[in-house]
Amino acid sequence: MERYAYDLHLHSCLSPCGDNDMTPNNLVNMAALLGCDIIALTDHNTCRNTPAAVKVGEAVGVLVVPGMELTTAEEAHVVCLFETVEGALAFDDYVQAHRMTVPNRPEIFGDQIIMNEDDEPIGSIDGLLIPATEISVDSVRTLAEQYGGTAFPAHVDHDSYSVIAALGMLPPEAGFTAAEVSFGGDPAQQRLLHPELEGLSILRSSDAHYLHLMQEDHAYVELPERSAKALIAALKGGEGKFFDLGA
Repeated sequence: MERYAYDLHLHSCLSPCGDNDMTPNNLVNMAALLGCDIIALTDHNTCRNTPAAVKVGEAVGVLVVPGMELTTAEEAHVVCLFETVEGALAFDDYVQAHRMTVPNRPEIFGDQIIMNEDDEPIGSIDGLLIPATEISVDSVRTLAEQYGGTAFPAHVDHDSYSVIAALGMLPPEAGFTAAEVSFGGDPAQQRLLHPELEGLSILRSSDAHYLHLMQEDHAYVELPERSAKALIAALKGGEGKFFDLGA
């Protein structure tokens, strides 16, 4: 088993409110400078910048896991991660067919830019990516697994856009085996407030939309190998262990 520094919740310039400087090259190379071994690109309701980020990661030695921060029907954020780019893009196709269509207002939310591995714009998404999808909290993990992935609730300590804020608890029928507490949150306190978190792996990631918000103080995971497959297996309760910040 080897220990790896991770950040499994990052946004690129494709996310609404994601800074245009969060290009695939910039965010992956910043992660490398900060000493991160494994990152996940998790734009809001899309995976379209993951192919570029994965290629950049291969070039600079950072494992980039394809992902998405899905907005469920309950307006809760759930992070979905996938073993392969192909699985992530197939999941993306499903999400696009099951989300609200609202025009983006770039002057408010940003340009939602799709880039290649050279940070060249190759497209954009016109519909605003923030609104809720038709996918429920109870079904998202099972759905992600159909595409070779898994899912966990994002920033459960937040007062908005978290599963606990939306529903008052983590519903057992959702089958979550991990949950994210923000860098500013207290995992021990969250477990006291929400006993359903007991026994789940607790993750700590930055949710950075800007380069300067990416974290130098890392949480760590022990895995048998540095791969998306091994990470997702650990998130599902298999071999591997997650450690808190600086542990």
